[in-house]
Amino acid sequence: MPDFPVLILLMIAGAAAYAWWNASRAAAERAAAVGRHACQAAGVIWLDQSVHANGLRLRRRSDGRLGLERSFRFEYSEDGIERHIGRLVLHGEELVQFSGPARATQAVALH
Repeated sequence: MPDFPVLILLMIAGAAAYAWWNASRAAAERAAAVGRHACQAAGVIWLDQSVHANGLRLRRRSDGRLGLERSFRFEYSEDGIERHIGRLVLHGEELVQFSGPARATQAVALH
């Protein structure tokens, strides 16, 4: 049977892993909502109904504390044949960078 301190360390590690997973899922859901809204605003087709995480880095927030910046990509089509790649970057829940359907840029900036 493991020692009491080992169990506490395992519980802390499990809680940290759950917090990491939960934050990652929340960011992916936010990115999907932004991508979906951008495609609707531009009148294009949001392909695959998903976003794909493709970057993670530490970055200072406006208050000076460190936070995670997550990059995502999604695909869209203007005509149903050609695929185009859109990209967005979230710093926490804040959208800090977007490239995608041209007609959606103004609508996304409002979110």
